[in-house]
Amino acid sequence: MDNKERILVKAEEMFLQYGIRSISMDDIANSLGMSKKTLYQYFTDKDELVNEVVDQHVGRTENDCMHCREKAKDAIEEIFLIMDRIVDQLSNMNPMILFDMEKFHFKAYQRFLNYKQKFLLESIQSNIEWGIQDELYRPDINVDVMSKYRIESMMIPFNISIFPSSKYNLAAISQMIMENFIYGLATIRGHKLIQKYNEQRKQNLSYEAVKK
Repeated sequence: MDNKERILVKAEEMFLQYGIRSISMDDIANSLGMSKKTLYQYFTDKDELVNEVVDQHVGRTENDCMHCREKAKDAIEEIFLIMDRIVDQLSNMNPMILFDMEKFHFKAYQRFLNYKQKFLLESIQSNIEWGIQDELYRPDINVDVMSKYRIESMMIPFNISIFPSSKYNLAAISQMIMENFIYGLATIRGHKLIQKYNEQRKQNLSYEAVKK
């Protein structure tokens, strides 16, 4: 791993854990055991570093979503595969990260909004259409409205005035909201499949816990 990649990996790790605003270029340099002068050889300022970290993170997340779609046997399994990825990502994420990005790093936040309003929205629409086609989701669903509803519901756990991090777990809240959303879409047949995947997920988590 070259110096630039080391910087990006460490910066992302620290931003996710502590938020963006609270982490300085000095903090990143010190954690890597390099001088700030070396850091500035690769990034002119913190804003440029944040932009590249966000761009790489979004790119990996898009690839993960596409992989889940390719792997899934049906629309509900796709949701469960994505849920596992999201819970893993959010388990150590500081909810302030989106606020910091919006307030202090305009270009990075626009990259996130583009990902949210285009890629994510289209992915959700595609999932709902797939579920309706397979009779796992109700046929009367308004795909446009419910896709946008799902997009906005994803942002709720990051609102620390509603879910302060001292009291609520970001990953757990996100999972609850996602599960309630999919139950609202599902037909009776879909409900049975949700229960099946839920049981499989619990068994996998138990197995992973035993391995540790």
